[in-house]
Amino acid sequence: MTQTGGPKREQPTLPSRHLPPVEFRDLPEPVRLRKITGASVIILATAIGSGEMILWPYITSQVGFTFMWAAVVGFGIQFFLNMEIERYTLATGETAITGFARLWKPWWWLFILFALFQNFWPGWATGAATAVSFVFDLGEDAPIVPITIAALVAIGITLTLSPVVYQWVEKIQGVLVGLIMLFVIVAIPAATTADAWGSLVTEGIGDIGFPIGHEGLSIALLLGALAFAGAGGANNLVQSNYIRDKGMGMGQHMPRIVSPVTGHEEARPSLGYVFPTDTENMRRWRGWWKVANWEQFITFFLIGVVTLVVMAVLAYSTLPVGTVNEEDLAFLFLEGQILQDSVAPWFGTAFWCAAVFALFSTNLGIIDYTCRLIADQLKINALKDSTFWSESKIYAAFVWLMIAVGSVILVSGVDQPFLLVVISSSIAGVQMFIYSGLLMLLNRKALPKPIRTGWVRMAVLAVSFVFFGFLSVLLVVDALGL
Repeated sequence: MTQTGGPKREQPTLPSRHLPPVEFRDLPEPVRLRKITGASVIILATAIGSGEMILWPYITSQVGFTFMWAAVVGFGIQFFLNMEIERYTLATGETAITGFARLWKPWWWLFILFALFQNFWPGWATGAATAVSFVFDLGEDAPIVPITIAALVAIGITLTLSPVVYQWVEKIQGVLVGLIMLFVIVAIPAATTADAWGSLVTEGIGDIGFPIGHEGLSIALLLGALAFAGAGGANNLVQSNYIRDKGMGMGQHMPRIVSPVTGHEEARPSLGYVFPTDTENMRRWRGWWKVANWEQFITFFLIGVVTLVVMAVLAYSTLPVGTVNEEDLAFLFLEGQILQDSVAPWFGTAFWCAAVFALFSTNLGIIDYTCRLIADQLKINALKDSTFWSESKIYAAFVWLMIAVGSVILVSGVDQPFLLVVISSSIAGVQMFIYSGLLMLLNRKALPKPIRTGWVRMAVLAVSFVFFGFLSVLLVVDALGL
């Protein structure tokens, strides 16, 4: 451990058995909430395009609102998960996965594998292309695969030419989320019914259940829906990277990902710092913790839950329970057609456009966050001494690798968006089981005592561990035919 002060700085620091020790550095001054608003917009955008637009409306079309309680619980659990992920990064500048690797070295490459297995499947880009075919009435012969590959290439160009990648991704996702929110606001009076809202209350509160065994709802789909009631899987972990690039807490001291073509790179790995827990630094910590919680609650939890509920009520208003029999995007097409007939032709088209924005924004966010996770961990653990392989170059290389692999998957014939989303989301649920336990260990053992996780939040992490662990075991049992 390197120390930069007198006796007051001789305090416990981060575990250094598997990664180098860190220096002490003062925590920067906190900023007002409006300065960091948007730090969660990327994770919100990826949430809207998976659970809110596809999985939960589909579940509602199958069983009504009896399972809606789990969506709200899922979002609530993810709020606390995200804040524990943010806790470690606000305090150290490192990502949560780097913290896990300080406890046990193999975690860094295991989470890379998890992220790749979860996100190689281009289900959202395929879904966006399918929704484009609905908008332009291209029919069954629509060139879905070429449109999808073109969308992936457009994402790759955007991510690798942006001078500071986070800033551009945040701006793009902010615009897309704004368009989706505009549709949601219009949809409430224009297309949802009083009966549907009444059923939300009577079924969602008075008739709650867990529809295991329902013919149209597989275990993988239910686990995926719970994982994607919010962001899900590796996406939550990369909240570390987002707030670091936003300059929150000790993240102000860390290098950012830039374009290898248009930006100024830093080749050093993103190892962090700790701050001495004196009076002044603890005042700053309380300020950061307060604004980070409010930003996450408003941007991620509040807007996310409202969007999910409105999209589910919209599906209930237009698709009577049992109308949709197949696990594909036929329900989105049918829902848009009914909205064209019952509200106005333009409104059905607007619904499909909202689906395009939601699914495209999700795939943009997924490629970005997967490659952020990989670049951060490879630079720290495998390429820390390389002066050529900066985090930015690794990021750009994996962006194009993901696009290439996704294109191969599509060309090989695996091009059903609903199937691809279910595969991805079920893998996400297993990850959440694992890192719920790791966060309990990391934030109670590695951080200084005054900023450790409190017992109330520890209880929520324990619920998450049991909740996703139970569903993960069910998934394995189901897959084995037991």
